[in-house]
Amino acid sequence: MTMDIAATEPRAGFAPIRTARPRRYLMTAPTFFTVEYVINPWMDASSPVDTARAVTQWETLRQTYLALGHSVEVIDPIPGLPDMVYAANGGTVVNGRAAVARFAHAERAGEAVAYADWMRRNGYEPFETRHVNEGQGDFLTVGDVLLAGYGFRTDRRAHDEVAAHVGLPVASLQLVDPRFYHLDTALAVLDDATVAYYPPAFSEESRAALARMFPGAIQVASADAYVLGLNVVSDGLNVVLPAAATGFAEELTRAGFRPVGVDLSELLKGGGSVKCCTLEVFS
Repeated sequence: MTMDIAATEPRAGFAPIRTARPRRYLMTAPTFFTVEYVINPWMDASSPVDTARAVTQWETLRQTYLALGHSVEVIDPIPGLPDMVYAANGGTVVNGRAAVARFAHAERAGEAVAYADWMRRNGYEPFETRHVNEGQGDFLTVGDVLLAGYGFRTDRRAHDEVAAHVGLPVASLQLVDPRFYHLDTALAVLDDATVAYYPPAFSEESRAALARMFPGAIQVASADAYVLGLNVVSDGLNVVLPAAATGFAEELTRAGFRPVGVDLSELLKGGGSVKCCTLEVFS
């Protein structure tokens, strides 16, 4: 079921009061991170990767979450799964229910097994969709609604499967620029009613839907989008984002959020940044 969200805008000249809420995150260290194959436009198998630097950058992100008062659980990385660091793709956990990923590319299929094991150990029975779904890469929760992306990875038919399992209505959004192959590369959830997005990443119909659902949304510039500046994690006040997205950081400050920049430039070589590395558990 597609649903519109009634967004509220603050009075002119006044930034709304933002409130942080403790969150629960799941991450996997990039111990075995390399670019061994090419499955998105950001990847270049001939470009060298400094795995040790990637681990250091990832650890800074983990420590940032802890310093902000959030809990972080870590899944052990598995040799031969270099993209496992992008934990967000492992599944969707909302309303105490979990849907495990069904990856589009065979190179990543083994990751689903590891994330399904974590779900079982933590009291979630992992639901398996019939169609391709790439977890929180393409399923983002805004309040009590799922925004779901399709066009490059997740099959649109999986939207209804996941939404029915977790018990939330879904709004489907079509991605049209291969550089923004997952929804979380083109749209950021900032709180229960506020998003930011990059309009050119979406079809005309989806842009119209976003404008209708979120009339007060932040629309980011190309310079920020092209460093995956929208690949963020927000607790409602603090927005952890790529340090290079300086224009977006200024927009966030004006909107009453608190931007927290981190450098994940090494992990950008695989096509991911802050959100890609973070699966949020909505209990």
